[in-house]
Amino acid sequence: MGLTKKHFNAVVVVEGKDDTIRLKQFFPGIETIETNGSDVPDAVLVELKELAKKRDIIVLTDPDLNGERIRRLVTEVVPNAKQAFITRQEGRPRKKGNSLGVEHASKATLTKALSDLHESKMQSSDLTRAIYRKLGLASDLNSRKLREKVGIKLRIGYGNAQQFYKRLQTFGVTSAQLEKVVEEVNNE
Repeated sequence: MGLTKKHFNAVVVVEGKDDTIRLKQFFPGIETIETNGSDVPDAVLVELKELAKKRDIIVLTDPDLNGERIRRLVTEVVPNAKQAFITRQEGRPRKKGNSLGVEHASKATLTKALSDLHESKMQSSDLTRAIYRKLGLASDLNSRKLREKVGIKLRIGYGNAQQFYKRLQTFGVTSAQLEKVVEEVNNE
């Protein structure tokens, strides 16, 4: 995907000014809306809802709890918002003491995140809780680590057992796809 203003008609939702600066450093024509933290103002949500009538909305937040909160709040008002993810490793700061975030991601990471978008699927996934548990993604000692690795492989971020299951269903990941990824992760 060419990330220029001419080819990139979406508006990217980010947490703050530093995220916008980083994106514009690599993609000068990109447009962003900043939430200014995890307490997304109602005015921003209303603006996004209106914008979504004319343009695509992409949510690109930090791979942490606050980023997930923003993602959830935006998706509640713009259910068809596309989701872009970076991993915790990709958002790790170079200097000690800085917080994890989009502002630390490389151009390659941001290009990949904005090119590999996830959308809510209207069709339901065939994934069941029984299969999910059988694959070791819930209730096992290593479930958290496995979810983290699977989330990285699928580029859908991390979540606790319940959140991750819901995310897999939302993005239409089938049980066959999930089984294949879990097998790959377990063989690494």
